[in-house]
Amino acid sequence: MTTMKKCTIFSTLLLLTLAIFSAGSHAQTSEKWKPDLLGNGYEMRHVDQGSDYTGPVISTIIRKVCHRDSAATASDVRRGVLYVHGFNDYFFQQEMGNRFVGHGYDFYAVDLRRYGRSLTAGQKPFDVRDMASYFPDIDSALVEMQHNGISEVILMGHSTGGLTTAYFESRRHPEIIKALILNSPFLDWNQGWKERLIPAVGMLGRLFPDFPISQGTSTAYAESLLKEHHGEWTYNTDWKLIQSPPVTAGWVRAITEAQHALRDGHADIRIPILLLYSSESVSGSEWIPAHNRADGVLDVSDIKKFGRELGPDVTCVKVIGGLHDLVLSAPQIREPLYRYIFNWLDRTLPPASPLPDSQNQPDQNS
Repeated sequence: MTTMKKCTIFSTLLLLTLAIFSAGSHAQTSEKWKPDLLGNGYEMRHVDQGSDYTGPVISTIIRKVCHRDSAATASDVRRGVLYVHGFNDYFFQQEMGNRFVGHGYDFYAVDLRRYGRSLTAGQKPFDVRDMASYFPDIDSALVEMQHNGISEVILMGHSTGGLTTAYFESRRHPEIIKALILNSPFLDWNQGWKERLIPAVGMLGRLFPDFPISQGTSTAYAESLLKEHHGEWTYNTDWKLIQSPPVTAGWVRAITEAQHALRDGHADIRIPILLLYSSESVSGSEWIPAHNRADGVLDVSDIKKFGRELGPDVTCVKVIGGLHDLVLSAPQIREPLYRYIFNWLDRTLPPASPLPDSQNQPDQNS
């Protein structure tokens, strides 16, 4: 074979490989960064994620970056946090983002496909058939962070986002992720006697994935959060509904499969994990004062039981009086929680960049 033919064949194979790679990589940013609805220095951009079983889908990356100290150099480690929200949720916890920025971390969050900023006309909110379908949404955010000079990422997830991030880390092990923070992760069902029906619903989800499953009519958790009821927060109730909406049998199956994949030592998460959960759970469809000092969504004993099995380095922290979303708890609860998180990060990760300048101090009023 002549050299010319070898070069031609090599070039053809190279082009074919690139074409296949490009065809399998749908994610691309579709717009420049623009101010986010949160204001206060937050930016957002949509990412085209191609199509899934519903048709075209997008994810959304939200960020707030810290101003580097003038003493920082190119050789300094730049760290960021990537946050993934829960079910019936989106990123609105800007106080949390501000705290991370104030401690020198660039803060990124992702609104997953069919959630919040990523929900498009005609889509069924929150639906999923396979939790791994969220991996490209997380991948896109990690690529964006790396592109912006971040070399170490702390991955953080709340509730179903905790399940998603743990599942992602157990399957992917990206070198860039150095620690995992789980805020009340959804590692098991909290349905009482109905829990025995979950396997049957999972089988139904294989055959009839769009079959609707009611979640009840309780508004107690939302009432514990919203300022106009018994909480202190304001958010978009079209994106985070006051009453949890019906799900599908396909969604139940996807959740159950991801939970089971993390059981009995199969998680294989090799990085340090900070597992956070409330000191107690509260049930009942009507709001009572206990809903403002307990987890009104999940069984905290399940979180501890299955969370400690996720890897060899799990720090379990019971937050006395914490809500389901612990960073939305009362001020006297979340202040020591933030202190613990940052102390844990300082103990777990080696020193990084110089401390941020005064522009990055936490905004206590946000």
